[in-house]
Amino acid sequence: MLSHARIWAAIDQLAARNALTASGLARRAGLDPTTFNRSKRTAGDGRPRWPSTESIAKVLAATGTGIAEFLGFSGERPEGQAPAHRKVPLLGLAQAGAGGFFDDGGFPAGLGWDEVDFPGTGDNVFALMVSGESMMPLYRDGDTIIVQRDAPCRRGDRVVVKTREGEVMAKILQRRTARTIDLLSLNPDHPDRSLAAADIDWMARIIWASQ
Repeated sequence: MLSHARIWAAIDQLAARNALTASGLARRAGLDPTTFNRSKRTAGDGRPRWPSTESIAKVLAATGTGIAEFLGFSGERPEGQAPAHRKVPLLGLAQAGAGGFFDDGGFPAGLGWDEVDFPGTGDNVFALMVSGESMMPLYRDGDTIIVQRDAPCRRGDRVVVKTREGEVMAKILQRRTARTIDLLSLNPDHPDRSLAAADIDWMARIIWASQ
């Protein structure tokens, strides 16, 4: 049964998967930033308030999420559908810059990949294991981040970028033009970066993290 608690938990998980707060998710969908605030989830007299089907439809469209995937976040799924849980390729982030692990399109290829469980759906998904402290405080050494290679990357998204010279970095996309890509550092002790678009091999959006 799709309960009040589960539907709101699914919205929170959808926001987290897209590296957003509940307010940020609402803004991305063109809704009032307070639409999903915790204060809006219960009426003044204690009655539960449910999100509207319109607001759910808008956030699903804004994040490119299917209804079946969203129901998986809530713990529900269509009858006969298996749980959204599968193995995806895993590679150390430090290894990702070396040759032989990706094809010309930036998708996993070759030997050396391990596997990790991913409680979600979507195509062209793979995992990278964090090493070092360059991504703190959001991600620590040993955390696993899941990226989707062909997911649209928008301003404010957390992304992994691989340059043509083999450098791999996790940053926040600040601005993207036909000529340049500006990236903010996750760790304030590390510099922001501005790269020529021609120097980028691929960029993938971080959609989930295991911490």
